[in-house]
Order: sequence, then C-alpha cells, then structure tokens
Amino acid sequence: MKDDQIITRRRALLAGAVALGAAGVAGAAGVLVPDTVEEPVGPVAGAAGAPARRLASKPSAYRLEPLTGYGVPRAAPRRTLVRHEPLLSVSGRGRTMVLTFDDGPDPRYTPGILNTLRRYDVRAMFFVCGGMAVANKGLLARMADEGHIVGNHTWTHPLLTRLDRARIRSEMERTCDVIEDAYGERPLWFRAPYGAWNRAAFQLGAELGMDPLAWTVDSRDWTDPVPGARTIVDRVEHGAAPGVVVLSHDAGGDRSHTVQALHDYLPRLLDSGYHITVPRRQYA
Repeated sequence: MKDDQIITRRRALLAGAVALGAAGVAGAAGVLVPDTVEEPVGPVAGAAGAPARRLASKPSAYRLEPLTGYGVPRAAPRRTLVRHEPLLSVSGRGRTMVLTFDDGPDPRYTPGILNTLRRYDVRAMFFVCGGMAVANKGLLARMADEGHIVGNHTWTHPLLTRLDRARIRSEMERTCDVIEDAYGERPLWFRAPYGAWNRAAFQLGAELGMDPLAWTVDSRDWTDPVPGARTIVDRVEHGAAPGVVVLSHDAGGDRSHTVQALHDYLPRLLDSGYHITVPRRQYA
C-alpha cells in the first residue's frame, strides 16, 4: 500500500475524534467535549480537580460503544487562541473520563496498554516525546489506526521553565513533525513535562495549533520506588469522577505495573458506568 494511501486511511479514522465545531466561549482556545457539547469548560480548578467518587458497588452491563461517523473534516481549524492556564478536566454528559499516558511510546509497555484498550474498545490520549516517537513510529501508526489521540510532550522531556523561547519551540516543533510523519496528523494537544508551564509554552503551543491539557488525577506511577499495580488501581478508582483526566505513563521507567493496573481497573470503571473517551477540539 502506498504511503499516501496509508495517511489517507489514518486521516479518515481520526476525523471522528477531532471533529470541528463552533463554541461560544470568548477567549477560549478549545473546549474538551468528549461526546456532545453541553457547556464550555469553566475556570480552571485547583490541582485536586473534581471530587473523588467511589465506584458503584454493583457493576452494570455498560460498555463504550465504538465511535462512528468518520469522515473528512468540514473546514480547517482556526488559529488557536492563547490560554493562560492548562485545561484540567472535560465537560460532557454523565460519568465521562479521559485516560492519558505520557513519555512514550515504549515498545516494552505501550503495546500492552494498547492491547487492553482495544480489548474494551476504549480510546485514550498518548502524550509522546519526540525522541521516543522517532524510534517507534509503528506504535504511533497503530494509535492512529485504533482511534487514539496523540499529543506533544516535547522532544527530550525538559523543564520548559528553564529554557529560552527558541529551545522551547524546537522541542515542540520537532515533536510535531515526527508525530505528523508517523501518525498522519499534526497534534492538537500538548502537555508540559512535569506540569511546568510558563507564558512561552502557552504562546508557542498556540502558534503551533495546540491546546494545553494537564490532568485531574495523578496515578503517581512515576514515583520511586515504583508503586505496585494495586496501589495504582486504588488511586485511579478513588479519584474517578465525572470529568476527570487521569495521568499515567507508558515509558520513563518500569511501567509493567501501569500495564497491569490498566488491565485491572478499566473493566471495573466501565462496569461502574464510566464513559472512557477522548476529547474533541471545539474552536471559538
């Protein structure tokens, strides 16, 4: 199959996850709308995010239905407006959550995460580092084919607050280029390493057409010593609530516990009525 045919197929698969629409949010760069537009994202909450909610005691038969209606976007996105704070949560109907994975892709752990997501027909977000992506382009192609969203997490995972504008742009732009090459689309989302944002990061991200996304629930799978799968499961389940964005990692250390934890908590979240999905960008 020719390269242009492969890219066209990926674009068609991804169009349902990045469908464009109008949003009446003055000064907003984008709104995280996982299913249908109900209300814009309000002022950014504190780091604690949405209140924790325990899982339902009796599982239901709920399962996420596959996304449908893939097609060519109706119009090109407008210029992204500059935010002053990252988005922390999603707005949507019911018990909607977003799962995100940073620092990859890593051939030791990312395939296991993708396998679990595919088993339950769930889509997630992967914030990739360019240095990892360029060596594992096949995994980005698989993410595209399976409907996941790939975001920009810089090239070398530096602390952006210690870099000048030229270096920040290079870190972001090089990663955008490799994502476009392997995934078939330039990224619409970025996440600052360590959650360390500054004005230059927001401005340069917007210039490159990306909105900033942080997180609401941190699984803390990155800590040393690495927590066991049971601990990660507990953190995700105790933090589960409508609108939360969960932070986990598929690279940067031993992530075997993260892989096992996802295998354990994902079906339980679904059985408890959570709608695990990916956001759509809405332009003002």
